[in-house]
Amino acid sequence: MKQAWQQYLKIIQQVVKPALGCTEPIAAAYAAAVAARALGCEPERLEVVVSDNLYKNSMGVYVPGTGRIGLAIAAAAGAIGGKADAGLEVLAAISPEQVARAQAQALIDAGAVLVSRTEAPEFIYCRVTVSGHDEQGEEHSAEVTLCGGHTRIVEQRRDGEVTFAADPAQSGATGAICDGVDISIAAIHEFATQVEFEQIRFILQASELNGRLSDEGMSNPYGLEIGRTMQQNIQAGLIGEDVMNRIVMRTAAASDARMGGASLPAMSNFGSGNQGIAATIPVVVIAERYGASEEQLARALIMSHLGAIYIKSHYPPLSAFCGNTVTSAAAAMAMVYLAGGSLEQSCHAIQNVLSDSAGMVCDGAKASCAMKVSTSSSAAVRGFLMALNSHSVSGQGIVAGNVEQTIRNVGQMVKDGMAATDSTIIDIMSA
Repeated sequence: MKQAWQQYLKIIQQVVKPALGCTEPIAAAYAAAVAARALGCEPERLEVVVSDNLYKNSMGVYVPGTGRIGLAIAAAAGAIGGKADAGLEVLAAISPEQVARAQAQALIDAGAVLVSRTEAPEFIYCRVTVSGHDEQGEEHSAEVTLCGGHTRIVEQRRDGEVTFAADPAQSGATGAICDGVDISIAAIHEFATQVEFEQIRFILQASELNGRLSDEGMSNPYGLEIGRTMQQNIQAGLIGEDVMNRIVMRTAAASDARMGGASLPAMSNFGSGNQGIAATIPVVVIAERYGASEEQLARALIMSHLGAIYIKSHYPPLSAFCGNTVTSAAAAMAMVYLAGGSLEQSCHAIQNVLSDSAGMVCDGAKASCAMKVSTSSSAAVRGFLMALNSHSVSGQGIVAGNVEQTIRNVGQMVKDGMAATDSTIIDIMSA
């Protein structure tokens, strides 16, 4: 296997993984669980300090298994009943008793869970300090700091002494994941279509996990019930169940369930469950429409997920830019492949979607994210259909004459042009 292909597989396996709940509050739950394990006694007090962007993406989203919103309950639940070795599925086994007032909620009610924001070296930053008394009455503390990734521990302390420190020479930050890798849209297309099927079969789990979330969102009332509302209107004859509406309905339903606190994991992409959903469900629906084989679906999902990772590597992992835009652009590329289109047409699809929806901002994780997922997914279908007819936006606005320059332009827009927007959004939300 080519060395670059080995790197691609490593990248996918590193950042396409199951996550239970929105990854920002889950990062706090994970840090709290690791700190509580190191503490060695019952947690009595928690202090949670996070970056502005992690704070923004935790203000309005339900934490799975708790029925509650925010960083305080996420950290308390993680400290009381989280599984420290479960990564982004840290709360998978949390029980109602552990969440109830006798435990996690009791800490919050007693004012023993403090949450604050801080200037941080990375967009993803979380420091949790847990303290309590042992059987002899002596007080102890344990501290865990995450930086550069939702589960990337850079330092641990016990009673003030450092017990672990990450090697500063190895950044490991999510945003740098493609640094030094020979990668492009053309290279991703070649890899996805030519690599041995057995090497990428694992990606089919994305279809399974995100498909279950979609079914859950269609079956039960979560969030804004966008998927269920569309289904009701299809049954009423107000809209038809065509490919466009089916993709939007099924994708939105999965996001409805995830943002509404469903206790089912999403296959995330680059630290985002919603973006994992956007990279998966539309591709699965198109695969069904064209009668694609299991192998063809796997190749399309690799194209979608790796394409999204590559485009997002050009800007910070948390920002004022809604990442579903570029994820849906990559999904459109994969749709073209499933329809028998060419690499050139796949590039057209990316250009079209970025032209259509690149102005969508991120104002935190919440129920209405399902609407943004549905918006970008509908853009993916439009971009895909235009591309099949060899129609492409080119040399207009931020969309350049070729897809690689367009991707760089998007990165520049987010990094250099949207920092003030991000700050303003956080100020508005925190007022």
